[in-house]
Amino acid sequence: MSHKDLKFNSLTIHGGQKPDEAYGSVIPPIYQTSTYTQAAPGEHKGYEYSRSGNPTRTALEDSIASIENGKHGMAFGSGLAAIDCILKLLKSGDEVISSNDLYGGSYRIFTKIFEPLGIKFHFVPMTNIEAVKARINENTKLIWVETPTNPMMNIIDIKAMAAVAKSAGALLAVDNTFATPYLQQPLNLGADIVMHSATKYLGGHSDVVMGLLAVKDQEIAERLYFIQKSSGAICGPMDAFLVLRGIKTLAVRMQRHCENGRELAYFLRNHPKVAKVFWPGFEDHPNHNIAKSQMADFGGMMSFTLASGNFEDTIKVVSSFKLITLGESLGGVESLAGHPASMSHGSIPKMEREKTGIVDSLIRLSVGIEDVEDLKADLHQALNTI
Repeated sequence: MSHKDLKFNSLTIHGGQKPDEAYGSVIPPIYQTSTYTQAAPGEHKGYEYSRSGNPTRTALEDSIASIENGKHGMAFGSGLAAIDCILKLLKSGDEVISSNDLYGGSYRIFTKIFEPLGIKFHFVPMTNIEAVKARINENTKLIWVETPTNPMMNIIDIKAMAAVAKSAGALLAVDNTFATPYLQQPLNLGADIVMHSATKYLGGHSDVVMGLLAVKDQEIAERLYFIQKSSGAICGPMDAFLVLRGIKTLAVRMQRHCENGRELAYFLRNHPKVAKVFWPGFEDHPNHNIAKSQMADFGGMMSFTLASGNFEDTIKVVSSFKLITLGESLGGVESLAGHPASMSHGSIPKMEREKTGIVDSLIRLSVGIEDVEDLKADLHQALNTI
């Protein structure tokens, strides 16, 4: 059976993969080498130097291309290194439209690294398609979408954004970190580039930092690969091995993340100490119908605010968890809580944060795969400390 005929759950295990040619190893070996022997100058077995290519990394890059229904994949030392590679497709004078509800690290690299180099960024509420269209001009070269957004869980219509980008002659890049290809596949919806912080759900075990890109178009792939090779922000073979291993269990993990996420979203919504829960699975969530149309389920990410609205109460709650881990990152097998205003989005000015709803009482929750009753008990005891 051809890999292209396989369903998603099979692709996570077999997609783009083949037994190692040396000994038939089912799992790609960790090629912990910097260089490769050549029979004569330029005469080698496909690899010459591990910055430009490594067999373990290739196996991972083929895997992400397969599960995103792309043709080309690229692996980087972090998600931000992958974003950096995309932005290096641009030149001074080019303009980018992005969401006003955006991961703080993305906002930081946009405004502090690339804006001083002459690239202009517009941050707009992307749930309003007209707000995006209003920023389009002849200099628009990239539309950058995050959906669901971090941390407000807004849903952006990828098909609609693809139509806007195409009419403008711009590229559409989608950060698919929160959803993963298990829930949504942006290339199928018209995106040109899909990006992942593979540190999160794809790795899935909080033991690696990495970024991935997947594309369909050969020309875009060649441009990105040239930047990857030239800039050198690649991942090592051990990290590639770990993420490839993580992808093999992505489907079963995401199924549990979604199941637990649904239960906890309703649990929190009905808790007297909680004011509001942001989760796209609620029927009254803005753009819930878009989420239903472009996602297979609603995921394990959510945010909530406390009824008291008090900063001190918020710090007390997040510091009182016994099972849930307070820490940066998300998407691991363990549940993780964060305080966006002081952690993941601390690089965004307070006034800008609060415009999008990132208030001091907002808590972000990455629901893990533990027993959901244990998670409910931990949330309940932490909330009852206030």
